Amino acid sequence: MVFGFFKKKEQKIIPIEEKLFTLQDFLAPTAIEIKPESLKLGEKLSRSFFITSYPRYLSVGWLSPIINLNQSFDLSLYILPLDTSNVLKEISKKFTQITAEIEEKTEKGIIIEPSLKFQHEELDALREKLTAGLEKMFKFGVYMTVYGDSMEEIRETEDVLRNTLEGKLIFIRPTLYQQKEGLLTNAPLFSDKIMQLIPMNTGPLSSTFPFVSFDLSSNEGILYGINLHNNSLILFDRFSLPNANMVVFATSGAGKSYMVKTEILRQLMTGVEAIVIDPENEYKSLAEAVGGSFINISLNSPHHLNPLDLPLPREDEKPEEVLRSNVINLVGLMRVMLGGMTPEEDAIMDRAITETYALRDITPETDPSTWKERIPLLSDLETILEGMEGAESLARRLKRYTRGTFARFFNQPTNVSLENPLIVFGIRDMEEELRTVAMFLVLKHIWNAVRSELKKRILVVDEAWWMMKYEDAASFLFGLVKRARKYWLGVTTITQDVGDFMKSEYGKPIITNSSIQILLKQSPATINIVQKTFNLTEEEKNLLLECQVGEGIFFAGQKHVLMKVVASPVEHQIITTSPEEILKIRAAKKKI
Repeated sequence: MVFGFFKKKEQKIIPIEEKLFTLQDFLAPTAIEIKPESLKLGEKLSRSFFITSYPRYLSVGWLSPIINLNQSFDLSLYILPLDTSNVLKEISKKFTQITAEIEEKTEKGIIIEPSLKFQHEELDALREKLTAGLEKMFKFGVYMTVYGDSMEEIRETEDVLRNTLEGKLIFIRPTLYQQKEGLLTNAPLFSDKIMQLIPMNTGPLSSTFPFVSFDLSSNEGILYGINLHNNSLILFDRFSLPNANMVVFATSGAGKSYMVKTEILRQLMTGVEAIVIDPENEYKSLAEAVGGSFINISLNSPHHLNPLDLPLPREDEKPEEVLRSNVINLVGLMRVMLGGMTPEEDAIMDRAITETYALRDITPETDPSTWKERIPLLSDLETILEGMEGAESLARRLKRYTRGTFARFFNQPTNVSLENPLIVFGIRDMEEELRTVAMFLVLKHIWNAVRSELKKRILVVDEAWWMMKYEDAASFLFGLVKRARKYWLGVTTITQDVGDFMKSEYGKPIITNSSIQILLKQSPATINIVQKTFNLTEEEKNLLLECQVGEGIFFAGQKHVLMKVVASPVEHQIITTSPEEILKIRAAKKKI
């Protein structure tokens, strides 16, 4: 025994303003009010629940929808192992009782209830598995504490939890008169104050594991990346979905072009053709590496696109329908080219385009196979407009495309072919005021080719927000996305300016008409728009703010996983956009 002698210190009174505060003082609420049905923690309210009963069978991942709810609550799982020998004694005793009851009823000729037979079979199977060591028994409890600024907010969350769980025949009950115990049970103290535990064997208990990741591996398709949840491969065929369209949202430098180039390379190897509208000439090296065609779109380019080009009708299409659809699209293009038109000018332009085609003997009655030889130019349209009443302003504005600085590109016959498996339209060198017009015109030319010949293709529209700034251009892009499935086309829409994209009334419809959606790293300025658009949880929102280059969320139909884009060393050399790496690759080639 050890004795200590201490000198008693004099007590010193410390003024309240000089008192030292501990960490507990900062963490603890200012006050706690305990009620039978809730707790008040400072300004916040809380209400705790526990699961009371389960169905006979539990589906795998039944807890995952609760984990992924965009609600504020704590959830705790308590799993306590039981001694197998004691459990076997209890099961054997119960099994013997049920066996005796069945035998007694059989002797008396009484009908045995199906539930009794089923219970007898289940106990027998469980007893065998426990004896063989294939199963173990546990006590299992699930507790939840919901938070809110008012009871109405808490009840809304409670309704969501109830509806989600009761749809699976799982029922919850509030911890009435034990709200403090419920809060402590859900705190990270590893102490169950409620003790509402239910016996459960290994099989159903394993189904409660909440972090379930969808597996997006299939026998067909291409590799998109690695599933970061379970390191499985994301192998997918976009053409197996209801539509083959895809949207990619990411901030600058997040790796969106890298990912799309990787997909193009792998799609080409499976025989899928690709067409790219490239605002920054980022895909030029890819086209050169695989023997594709790079078409420079600018006022000084030798390549020309005639806005008045016509598609050839397919066997299942009527010539008058093709003409009418082309005239409608042309009127929309003219609105963008001429800086808008009044309703009266719309009608004049519609009639003028029809008459321009008729002047060259292109009508529903003429042979469509002869149309290509008679395609008019914009100067022909100008001539028609000059002879129409009320079309003076239209003719005057069109002159810049027929006689002015823009005529060299726009008032020429088309000399661009789409026969190569990879076609890249580079529009970086086009004047900024004409960039949207150029994208619209290129899309129209591509659409004419797609409609004329049925092939499996993907069309990549990079920096699509340029088109979304103009209603007619956005409407044309949406129409193309909506109708692409019928022509075996998958449209990939890429944008870094989510705000401008979503300002258009066609932004949301383009997303909903795209079966695949890929979200890479996002900007804090637009993350709230992205969260609302894609219904992301807070965890997913934070992940998109913090993830590395090439990482993000891959949505395919109802499934979505956390993905990392991967490329082989050879693919990386072809598709990288890093200036430092490009210079190293060029230097290595010169040495060779």
